[in-house]
Amino acid sequence: MTLPSIVLGFICALLVGALFHLWMDGGLGRLMLYLTLSVLGFSAGQFVGGWRNWIFFPLGPLDMGLAILGSLVFLGIGYWLSLVELRRQIDSNDEV
Repeated sequence: MTLPSIVLGFICALLVGALFHLWMDGGLGRLMLYLTLSVLGFSAGQFVGGWRNWIFFPLGPLDMGLAILGSLVFLGIGYWLSLVELRRQIDSNDEV
């Protein structure tokens, strides 16, 4: 991989994460979560595509199709896991 293809992949991954944040809405913490998950998913999709020798929408040395798919999968799982709410159990000794 060349440096320009790495930079292009990083920019595309950040764009996917930012668009997901725009669609789902959220604060600064969610933006950082989505950007990180998008970059990790993009890298995982690129790695799996190269490892299995699958090509779906190639752009130079990048496999944009599988990389964007990996990014969306990571974003979807991360969004689903971030919906979990922790509730404090109230004991009978605690005052309300």
